[in-house]
Amino acid sequence: MPPEDSQNAAELLKAFSHPTRLAILLELVDGPKCVTDMEEILPARQANISQHLAVLRHAKLVDYAQDGTLRCYYLSRPRLVKDLLAVVERDDPVVKRTPAEIQADKERLAKAKAVTRASKSGREKAGKR
Repeated sequence: MPPEDSQNAAELLKAFSHPTRLAILLELVDGPKCVTDMEEILPARQANISQHLAVLRHAKLVDYAQDGTLRCYYLSRPRLVKDLLAVVERDDPVVKRTPAEIQADKERLAKAKAVTRASKSGREKAGKR
């Protein structure tokens, strides 16, 4: 992954990394909500909810439609949000490994890299003939 893609991915994941923002996204999965609706549902004040919505808007996860003074927010990338929420909700088991298993993997990787280098070197020599 190129560095700029890594930076974009990190910014996107940062937008997910707050309990209030996760709660907002979970509410918006069900459909558009106005800030006043969210204030009734979430344990946060309107100003705080608006700040979190600004972060989510900057990450292009949500957008809004304005009707007079009322702003109603919706998911602007619903599939992405639903997919990432599904990953967060998974309950994968924690994998514990022994030092011996880790060492065996390191040796296996070193061997595979050596074979790849040897194969590449052999092809380069054959190409020079």
